Amino acid sequence: MEQIKAEAEAVIRELIEASGLKAGDLLVVGCSSSEMVGSRIGKNSSLEAAEAAFSGIYPVLREQGILLAAQCCEHLNRALIVEEETARRFGYEPVNVLPQPKAGGSFATVAWRNFAHPVAVEHIKAHAGLDIGGTLIGMHLKEVAVPLRLSQNHIGQAPILAARTRPKFIGGERACYQEELK
Repeated sequence: MEQIKAEAEAVIRELIEASGLKAGDLLVVGCSSSEMVGSRIGKNSSLEAAEAAFSGIYPVLREQGILLAAQCCEHLNRALIVEEETARRFGYEPVNVLPQPKAGGSFATVAWRNFAHPVAVEHIKAHAGLDIGGTLIGMHLKEVAVPLRLSQNHIGQAPILAARTRPKFIGGERACYQEELK
């Protein structure tokens, strides 16, 4: 579990740097604890692995002022657990559900237990995302997602994918763009 925590912390630090996330931005994390411990997604939920990943990720995000949305599994239609203040800030409507390890997922359950005032919401538009173990976070990213290749491609046994978002390019071939937004 210490290895999962250390790998999660290293990945989140690199993702923050590579994506250009800043204080007040929203990051979605989908996490299969089953995949982290070497099982197939949804088959061996592990609160211990989820706690290890969460303890590597969340303190770094808090230190940077980045907001976390923990994606639930498909049994809760990939709802997200966020702080109540985050939902209010972005205008996300809370829904009534409590994530559990086998109905919501261990990572979302751990987030619920650790947030000060957790709520579930159905939809967000995050600035960046981390998919640990093939949880399909793309539906919760802003429209133009750009894949990020991180130096570490696993947390535990789970493969990871990361993405940042950028504004849409509009205007066609004669348009000029702001280099810092690419």
